[in-house]
Amino acid sequence: MLRISDISYSVEGRPLFDGASALIPEGHKVGLVGRNGAGKTTLFKLIRGELTLDGGEISLPSRAKIGGVAQEVPGNEVSLLDTVLAADLERAALLAESEIATDPTRIADIQMRLADIDAWGAEGRASSILRGLGFDTDEQRMPCSAFSGGWRMRVALAGVLFAQPDLLLLDEPTNYLDLEGALWLEGYLQKYPHTVVIISHDRGLLNRAVGAILHLDDRKLTLYTGGYDTFARTRAEQRAVQSAQAKKQDMRRAHLQSFVDRFKAKASKAKQAQARVKMLEKMETIRAPEEAARTVFTFPEPEALSPPILACDNTATGYAGTIVLDHLNLRIDQDDRIALLGRNGQGKSTLAKLLSGRLAAMSGALVRSSKLRIGFFAQHQVDELFVDETPIQHLQSARPGEHQAKLRARLAGFGLGADQAETVVGRLSGGQKARLSLLLATLDAPHLLILDEPTNHLDIESREALVEALTAYTGAVILVSHDMHLLSLVADRLWLVKGGRVVPYEDDLDAYRTMLLSQDGPPKPEKNSEKAAKPARAASRDDVQVLKSEVRKAEDRLEKLADMRAKLTSIMADPMLYDESRRADLEMWNRKFAELEAAEAKAEALWLAAQDRLEAATSA
Repeated sequence: MLRISDISYSVEGRPLFDGASALIPEGHKVGLVGRNGAGKTTLFKLIRGELTLDGGEISLPSRAKIGGVAQEVPGNEVSLLDTVLAADLERAALLAESEIATDPTRIADIQMRLADIDAWGAEGRASSILRGLGFDTDEQRMPCSAFSGGWRMRVALAGVLFAQPDLLLLDEPTNYLDLEGALWLEGYLQKYPHTVVIISHDRGLLNRAVGAILHLDDRKLTLYTGGYDTFARTRAEQRAVQSAQAKKQDMRRAHLQSFVDRFKAKASKAKQAQARVKMLEKMETIRAPEEAARTVFTFPEPEALSPPILACDNTATGYAGTIVLDHLNLRIDQDDRIALLGRNGQGKSTLAKLLSGRLAAMSGALVRSSKLRIGFFAQHQVDELFVDETPIQHLQSARPGEHQAKLRARLAGFGLGADQAETVVGRLSGGQKARLSLLLATLDAPHLLILDEPTNHLDIESREALVEALTAYTGAVILVSHDMHLLSLVADRLWLVKGGRVVPYEDDLDAYRTMLLSQDGPPKPEKNSEKAAKPARAASRDDVQVLKSEVRKAEDRLEKLADMRAKLTSIMADPMLYDESRRADLEMWNRKFAELEAAEAKAEALWLAAQDRLEAATSA
């Protein structure tokens, strides 16, 4: 159990925590959320004892081990597998002692303890974790020095997962993972046997891998049961109630003040006026919740081009004469929204470089529209910004003839205000640097925007703003991202990069996620199954029409429920509904909303089942 009791802590006179408390039971998985700069990473340092509290106490059971990801694994000649094995300090110490111990009793104790911690199965567990994070068997035997910093961070994550501390503290672990690694981590954390606290802006991870949200706001900590969507809904309701109460109190205060102003000079009313003055003095102010500044991305609009804007005809590409991708037959139109899927090392980045013109075709044809402009954003570009220059200087270099007022307007369109415009890049946050890089990538109003992990360093509000901007954008978008929420809302086409080929992925993201989380791939039919033994009967034309009708009816049902949700949401957004006098109304609408969610879940299940039957009939 992690107990945070009435803690206080300040940085350079600015309080980050003031009487904050929380209780996290043993074995719980908790997401730590809050605005950028609120103090989430500082809280981790306080829990680990790296910083000293100004007041209060943080306590854990005695001998509880706390683990977190090291900044980076050293680039030494130790293999990845041995590096991960060494992360379990107790196992490493016991094995070392077993080599030199001579006392029979101590030898027996060591062997018993090694058996207790499954020391002999450790190599298999370590290998499994490394494999889940993207390292094949050959790579696991390679030295750490053979890998770049981002890959070493994966090794550091593998090490702490293998060590299985009693309290696992993870700070944005998916920032250096691809989609496959992020999904594997999500599944691993769901089954992790001890307590986990994770700082993350990955909405999917916070919905599926944790059972509670710890919110850091206004220097206090509040624990909410459920995933991020439940937390967000609860917070919205609380803010509506608080706003309604503040408005009601303002009206009451104005009424009392009006009486005082009218009658304070009249002797006959002086006593009543004085009583109301005292009421005003005693009234504890209810403040309306502060509205966070709206996060925005404003992409410039490209002119329309004739389709296709880019096409590959039996194209091959690769590096130094070695073909990585072959037989590419692809077409991109300006209204396409395409997500690239595929395990690491299969060639997603190679394809992105080919399409962006950063890599040449080795054979076949690659045809681009003569007026095509391409914007390219990759995670490493954030690190390539000039740390001693300000954002306005970056834009002046790219647009030397443009008036400074217009340059500042461009920065504001990406959420970089006047203060950030004049701050050197080295002092900007990761999210602000990512915004600047996205602005530079879209400066020429590209017809095709290729984004490789654009959400790293962006908070949840910024990710939602990016979804809105990409949805409204009139150019084509190609996405590589570990953020399933972003992909599900933006992409309408999926390309699978696998085995040197790029092919359309006909299923949806949930099916892809299920496939990745299953070690053995899709479930195999049972050997003795009657269904598997009998050949499927080809569906008649009438059968197909009936199935199509079922799908349409299911879709109509979902549309009606969506309309109902919009109406209910509008009703529940009314602050007056949360007035104390309308408690019965609020309970009724909450009950209707819960019934609607249940109906939506059932309707969606029926629609999926109808789709499955139709696909089975048309493919038989």
